[in-house]
Order: sequence, then structure tokens, then C-alpha cells
Amino acid sequence: MFHGAARAVTGSCFRLQTSRGQILIDCGLFQGSKTEKSLNYRPFPFDPRKIAAVILTHAHIDHSGLLPKLVHHGFDGAIHATPATTDLCAVMLPDSAHIQEIEVEQYNARAARRHRDRIVPIYTSADVKACLKCFSEHRTGDWFDVIAGVRARFWNAGHLLGSASIEVEIARDAGNTPVRILFSGDIGPDFKLLQPDPEGPSGIDYLICESTYGDTDREDSSEDHRRKLLAEEVRAAIQPNGALLIPSFAVERAQELISDLGQMMAEGTLPVIPIYVDSPLASRATEVFKKHANELEVGAAFMRGLRSHQIHFTQTREQSIALDHVRGFHIVIAASGMCEAGRIRHRLKNWIWRDEATVLLTGFQAEGTLGRILQQGVPRVRIQGEEFRVRARIRSIDLYSGHADGPELAQWIRERLPLTHDLFLVHGEPAAIDGLANRVHGDVRPERICRPVLDEGFILTDSGASPLAVPAEPRLPPEKVGRLDWHNDLTALILDINDAVAGLADERARSALIRRLRRSLEGE
Repeated sequence: MFHGAARAVTGSCFRLQTSRGQILIDCGLFQGSKTEKSLNYRPFPFDPRKIAAVILTHAHIDHSGLLPKLVHHGFDGAIHATPATTDLCAVMLPDSAHIQEIEVEQYNARAARRHRDRIVPIYTSADVKACLKCFSEHRTGDWFDVIAGVRARFWNAGHLLGSASIEVEIARDAGNTPVRILFSGDIGPDFKLLQPDPEGPSGIDYLICESTYGDTDREDSSEDHRRKLLAEEVRAAIQPNGALLIPSFAVERAQELISDLGQMMAEGTLPVIPIYVDSPLASRATEVFKKHANELEVGAAFMRGLRSHQIHFTQTREQSIALDHVRGFHIVIAASGMCEAGRIRHRLKNWIWRDEATVLLTGFQAEGTLGRILQQGVPRVRIQGEEFRVRARIRSIDLYSGHADGPELAQWIRERLPLTHDLFLVHGEPAAIDGLANRVHGDVRPERICRPVLDEGFILTDSGASPLAVPAEPRLPPEKVGRLDWHNDLTALILDINDAVAGLADERARSALIRRLRRSLEGE
């Protein structure tokens, strides 16, 4: 069953049901439009008490972020992960709970003033504490028993510290070979700064593969080219009393950016520029990276970059607020990478309307997120209920993405062949899925390429996958997954109305427009 990351890039959650029990591969948070994020608050489409175990590909919140909710609702099995994934979850999940608690508190304060219902967090810090006790660590390459008749092992996925593809073997009747299923997780690109190239077994029965950049041919992504582009963007952004804002995931991408910037300043490629990492999570995650430096492909160079005297971490709320008063050109790296939550929104409110600011997007921006909206070049945005003109330069470089591009994904799939049965393409928007499917048509028969929708299930038989009926009332219809929603439309309408009213010549014309709008609302 595909309970997330089905024709969209977040909420990764796949359920395997065998005669001996049920297991989950990932249990991630939904991001994107408000419609998609509302799934985080709704009941799971399965009974958490009946899930025997979870196998986790990596620590990113769209793969791990609903694990505390799973525990809160009765799951008490093991969560199998690599040691580095366990360590990262120990800092990322508490941060996720803290952000929810703060944002819910702020929302409820506004709701009280408007006489609206209060809400509660998806989970609390107490749920995270209970969740972390469930983790069970395994090294890559070592087989481990999941439940009776099911064993698994991790393969390096090259995406994030500790990230893994998961090979699962399900025993069948005596004398029959087991069913072999491979879940790709997120596959890293070539020339990843910190991670070795992804690996995996060949000759499997079923392959569930991510497709985030399946329709994209990325430009030269070598280390030298990546740093050259970053240096060009930094130099172009330099303005007296200006700022370069870099929305970034706090784990790994932030550390890659910090290291590259620090090394280029030390080499003289860039002038000396203060860098503020406005993320307590990034600070804590950096300590995890230091602990696992021997697992990184360029650990020594990475550590040299982190030791730059120009890098400053903010910890407290007061330190974060103080960044709004920094004078002289500086760089701020803050989460989240899609501008959906966290401190980057506060920094954007202070800078997005200024000509001397630049916003540099460094990774995939999901449909419906503020990051995607800025990337599309809109003239105005609303952030936390306030309207802002976009006067800052909006720039993008995609060479810090942790995902392989289309050719790299296709090559990774080819290296897993021969494939006995079916290829499932997940964790991608429809165009990306179709793009990757087209790339591998010569290697996998088109009728063997499946594009599951949310909550769709398949029976894995000796002759291939047989689809089950999609629920009559799905949690979210396929046409609303990975799309702009009513909230995006409402935000755009409010901005258009404000512009239309402001553009009229006098009070009489403005009053007339407002009367027409009101009559429309009243159904006249």
C-alpha cells in the first residue's frame, strides 16, 4: 500500500502486509499545499497497533516525521535504521515537535482573537521521547530479522548521512525462493559532496524507486562547478547593507553550504563575509556530522570548512531576531528549504521587499510551497498573514540537491536489473514520474511500470503486481495531490483584490469595486 509519496514528493510511507504481519517502510510528514499538510492531522489509513515494525530509509522529515504520531496511536514495535539515521532522528524529531508546539501556540493565540477553534500539535515532545526508544540500529550490508519470515538489509543510498535503500526478503512456502523487494529511498547524485555513490543489489523481483528529478537533466554537477556557481551567486548578491538569504534543509544541505562557503573564503575565492546559520537544528545536526565524519567521503575537507571563523550559529529566539539588525552584507542560512516553516519565514519578512536582498533557492521546491511560488517569479506573496512585494532577487541553483537527476536515476535502475516483475515509480510529481518512465522504457517493459496513487495497493504475485481497488473515498483524490489548492488560490485572490483596489483613482471607484465584490459573495 502506498500511503504517501505517491505522485508527490513528501509523506513517504509504504505498507507491506504479509501472512505474518504488517511493516512500514518510512512514515513521513506531508509537506506542500495546506490540503496535503492536512493529511498529517488525519487518522492513519491503517491501525498503528497492527504495525509490527518500521524500516526507515533516512532521517529527513518527509520520511520520518510521523513516527512519533505512530507511537502516540499505539505502535510499539522496532524502528530499524542505520546508526547515523538514529542519531539524526534524535535531533530532528525533537525539533519537529518543538516547531509544531510553537506554531500551534501562535495559531491558537490568533484563533482566540477570532473566536475560532483551537488545534493541538500532531504530536508532542513526549511522543518523540517514546518514539526514540523504539529505534534499533543496523549497519549497511548486515541482514536483520524484521518479523517472522521477513528479513532486510540496508544499502548505501548516497543521499544523506545514514541514508539507505532497503532490500526486503519475504519467505514463501518451503522450496520456493523468497520474494525480493528493493525500496530505493532517496537516491543521491554523482559528485555528492559528503556521500559516496549509491549502491544496491541486482536481480530483484520488485523495485520501488524515487523519481523526484526523473524529467531533469542536471548540468555539470562536479565539485568545482558547484562551487563556481555558488561563488558567482554570492558575488552577484553583494550589496552594501544587503543580505543573501539561503533557505536550506538544516541537515546535510546546510552543512554542505557552510563547508563550501568556508573553504572558498579560506582560499580567497570569496571575500570574507559573515555567515549566520539561523537554525538550532543545523547546529545540533552539525555535531552529528562531526561524530560520523569518518563515514563521509570528504570528511577532512568538510571539517576544514566548518572551522571558518566567519560562521556563526544562532541558538536562541533573541539571537535570531537580532539578525534583522545586522549591518553590512551578510549571508543567512535558515530552514526550511522550501520556505514552509521555521526561521526562514521571519528572515523573508524582513528582506523580501528590499532591492538589496537576494534569495537563493538550492533544492527542489514542491508544488504549493512558498519556495515554489517565489521560484515562479510572483510579484507579491503573503507570509504569516502579511502581504509583501517581492523586490529581492530570486535565484536558484540545483547543484546542492540530495537527489539524483533523470539520467542518474535511470542508470541506477539499470544496475538493479534483471527485474523479475514490476517497477513502481514514487516520490515524484507526475511529470517527473513520466520522464523517468520514458528513460527506462528500453530496459523495463512499459506495462511493468506502475504509477501508484495515494493509498493504492497491489498484490505481489508470482506473475507480477495486481492492483487493488483504490478506496471509494480516498483521503485525497489524485488530482489534488502535488497541486496548488484553495489556499493558494485564496492567497492569490487577496493579493489581486488589494492591487485592484489600490490601483483605482479615487475613493468612489474603490467603494464601487468593493460593493461588487460583496454582492458576488452574497450571491446576487
